[in-house]
Amino acid sequence: MDQWDWEKVIDKKDRNIDKLKSIVRSIYKVFKATEEYICDDYPFIEGILPKEITFITTQELEDLYPDLSPKEREDAICKEKTAVFLMQIGGKLRSGERHDGRAPDYDDWNLNGDILFWYPVLNRAVEFSSMGIRVDEEALERQLKISGCEDRKKLEFHKLLLKRKLPYTVGGGIGQSRICMFFLRKAHIGEVQSGIWPELMIKRCQKANIFLL
Repeated sequence: MDQWDWEKVIDKKDRNIDKLKSIVRSIYKVFKATEEYICDDYPFIEGILPKEITFITTQELEDLYPDLSPKEREDAICKEKTAVFLMQIGGKLRSGERHDGRAPDYDDWNLNGDILFWYPVLNRAVEFSSMGIRVDEEALERQLKISGCEDRKKLEFHKLLLKRKLPYTVGGGIGQSRICMFFLRKAHIGEVQSGIWPELMIKRCQKANIFLL
């Protein structure tokens, strides 16, 4: 799987926005340091990440850009801020729409988010990590009901969680090839990850000075 997955056990008292933001800042600090390292090794690559990542909720984003689609909102805020943690993905916004879908039995929709960077090579925002504090018994009950998935409470994981027999955790994934593309300012995943590509794609990429592995 082309992704670094991680999971960390936390106390119930740490299931809050402050804890989530603290973890995001720790991850972002590594991203920032990695970019600085790459720029030192390859002076022709210009650093673009700001010192701090911006935090914003999906509702705040909708309020800011009510006439844009969810993807267009992500592009707009990332073009302005460069590095953004978009929080609270999964539930309905005041418009009645969801910013994006999320499983009801995975992250707590009030305590999750995506790390997004503006990527000038592709002229758009790109998601580099989806993460969050996982559901506890209350969040699981609430989100299963909202989603019409209460039948899942019969499943083994759900039964154990509802009986408080599982630890509380936070976790996420970091797209490995996406990160390599970003730091090396590549336009195609095939420039950082070997694969089998259609002949037509190879020729088109070569014309654009993109050479696939």
